[in-house]
Amino acid sequence: MRVACFTAKTMLRFVLRLLLLPWLLLLLSSVFSLASAKPAPFAMRVSCGARQNVHTKPTNTLWFKDFAYTGGIPFNATRPSFISPPLQSLRYFPLSEGPENCYIINRVPQGHYSVRIFFGLLAQQNYDSEPLFDISVEGTQVTSLKSGWSSHDDETFAEALVFLKDSSVSICFHSTGHGDPAILSLEILQVDDKAYQLSQQSGQGIILRTVTRLSCGTGKPEFDVDYRGDHWGGDRFWNYIKTFGQSTDTARSTEASIKQASNPPNFYPAALYKNAIVGTASQPKLEYTMDVDPNRNYSIWLHFAEIDSTVTGVGQRVFDILINGDTAFPDVDVIKMSEDRYAALVLNTTVAVSGRTLTITLDPKEGDHAIINAIEIFEVIMAELKTVPEEVKALQTLKKTLGLPVRLGWNGDPCVPQQHPWSGADCQFDRTSSKWVIDGLGLDNQGLKGFLPDGISKLHHLQSLNLSGNNIHGTIPSSLGTITSLEVLDLSLNSFNGSIPESLGQLTSLQRLNLNSNSLSGRVPAALGGRLLHRASFNFTDNHGLCGIPGLPTCGPHLTAAAKIGIAFGALLLFLLLVICSICCWKRRQNILRTQQLAAREAPYAKARTHLSQNIQMSRQHNHHAQSRTAAETGPILLS
Repeated sequence: MRVACFTAKTMLRFVLRLLLLPWLLLLLSSVFSLASAKPAPFAMRVSCGARQNVHTKPTNTLWFKDFAYTGGIPFNATRPSFISPPLQSLRYFPLSEGPENCYIINRVPQGHYSVRIFFGLLAQQNYDSEPLFDISVEGTQVTSLKSGWSSHDDETFAEALVFLKDSSVSICFHSTGHGDPAILSLEILQVDDKAYQLSQQSGQGIILRTVTRLSCGTGKPEFDVDYRGDHWGGDRFWNYIKTFGQSTDTARSTEASIKQASNPPNFYPAALYKNAIVGTASQPKLEYTMDVDPNRNYSIWLHFAEIDSTVTGVGQRVFDILINGDTAFPDVDVIKMSEDRYAALVLNTTVAVSGRTLTITLDPKEGDHAIINAIEIFEVIMAELKTVPEEVKALQTLKKTLGLPVRLGWNGDPCVPQQHPWSGADCQFDRTSSKWVIDGLGLDNQGLKGFLPDGISKLHHLQSLNLSGNNIHGTIPSSLGTITSLEVLDLSLNSFNGSIPESLGQLTSLQRLNLNSNSLSGRVPAALGGRLLHRASFNFTDNHGLCGIPGLPTCGPHLTAAAKIGIAFGALLLFLLLVICSICCWKRRQNILRTQQLAAREAPYAKARTHLSQNIQMSRQHNHHAQSRTAAETGPILLS
C-alpha cells in the first residue's frame, strides 16, 4: 500500500515537471531575449516653426517644437510633395538675418546617424518661388538645391549618414541669393555604427549623402516604417521604379518570406525584396542610367533575391554587373551567393565618376535575363575638419560683446564648409592640430559697439586684427599682448580710453599698430617706442592724453602703477579722515546746542527756586531776631 502511494506521488511530480518545463524554457528564453535585445535607437524629429509638439498620422509620430533651437521666422507651410511630413508650419531665414543660419541640437548621444531635412514652401498668395540654397551637416556641405526640386519627390529632402562625436549636431542653411531657405522638418535617427560601412576601417571621416533609393518592380514609394522595417534602419525612403526602359524589362513579385534581409548592420526590410525587375527574352540585359554631379565618388548598393519561380537552382541565372562600362561584379549567381532562393543578397562598390551620368548594367551570361530588386546610390563626401572649439567660443563671445550686426550671421562653424566661411574671419588649416584656426579678423567700419573682451586672447593664431572705424569703448585688454603671432593691430577711429597696456610691447612680430583717433592717455610703453627702430609702423595721433615718444608731448614725472595705487589709497584715507572729523564736529556742535536749549528751558524754574530760598532764609533771620528781642526785654526768670 505504501509502495503504491509512493509511486503515485512520484508519477504526479513527474507529470507536473513535464507540464511546467515548456513554460520554464519559454520564460528563460524571453528573459534571455530581453537581455540580449538591442535598445531602441535615438530618434529626434523637429517640426520647424511649430509652437507645440505635434503627432502625425497614421503612425502617431512625435515631432518636437523647434523653440530655442535657432533664429528665423515661423510661417505657415505648403508641402511640396505627398511624401513630406504632414506638418502645418515651417521656419524660413531671410537674408537680413545673415547668410548662414543653423539648428544646433544638443544632447544627442555619440554615434552614427541618418540626418534628414525636408524643405518647404511658404503658404502665401502669389508665392510660387522655390528657394535655392546650400545645406551643411556638421560643417560639411552635403547638397545644393537645384531649380525644379519642388517638382520631384525625392528632391524635396536631403539626407546624409554622419557620425556625431561631440553630443550635438549642427545643421546649417547657406543663402545663395536665390530666395530665403525654408525648412519644414528635421530628423535625426540613429543607425548602427557599422551601417553602410565602405571598408573594414571605420567610416567616421566619411559622410554618405543619399542620391537615390529605388525599389524595383511593382509597388509605390514607401518608408521603412511602411515596410514594417527595423527602427535601426533609419526609416529610409524608397522611391519606386517600374521599368528601366520601354518594353525592355518586366516586373516580378512574390508573397513568399524573404530570408537574411533584416540583419545587422543595415536592417533592410524584408518586403523590399518581394518585388523585382527582370530582363526579357528580347532584351535580357538590364540597364539603369541617372544624372550625377561630375568628379565625385559614389557608393552603389545593389539588392537581389531570387524570387522568379522559373529559376530554381545554382547556375540557372548568372550575370556580370558593370558600372559605366567597367565590370564591378563578374559572374553574379544570386542563389549561389545567398545560398538559397528567396534570400537577400547585397553587393556594394565605390566608383569615381568623372562625367555627368552613372550607368549600371546587368549583362546575362547564363539564363535568359538578369534580375534586380533595389538600388541605393550615395555620394561619398570626406567630412570637413572643424575649427578649434576654443577659438569658435572666443568668436561667439566677441560677437556678443561687440554687438555684431545680424546681417553678418556668424552661425555654425567659422571656417567650414569652405564654400561658406564667416564674413570678416580668415581661416588657416593647422596641420599640428589637424583643425582650422582663425588667423585674421577684418571687422572695420561695421558699426560695432560695446567693448573688446579679454577672451580675444583665445585666438592664439591671430596675425591680423582690424577693428577700425567703429564705436568700441573701454580699455584695450592687456591679454592682446599674449597673441605673439599678431603682426597687424588696427584699433583706430574708436573710443578706447585708458592707457596702452605694457603687454603690447611683448608683440615682437608686430609690424603695424594703429591706435590713432581714440581717447587714450598716459605714457606709450617704452618697448613699443623701441619697435619704431625696427621699421615698424605705429600711429598714436589724435589721442590728447598720450605722451612719451617723438611726435607726442613730453610726459611729466612718471608714476608706476604701484605708485598710482598708493596715491589713490592715500587720497581715499584722507577723504575718510575728513569725513570722520566732519561727523565728530557736527556731533559736538549738536551736543552744545542741545545743552543750551535745556539750560534755557530750566532757567525760570531755577530763578523761582532761588527767590524762594532767599525768602525762607530772611524769614528765619527775622524770627531769630524777634526771639532775641523778646528775651532781652523780659530778662532772666528767677526760681525760688
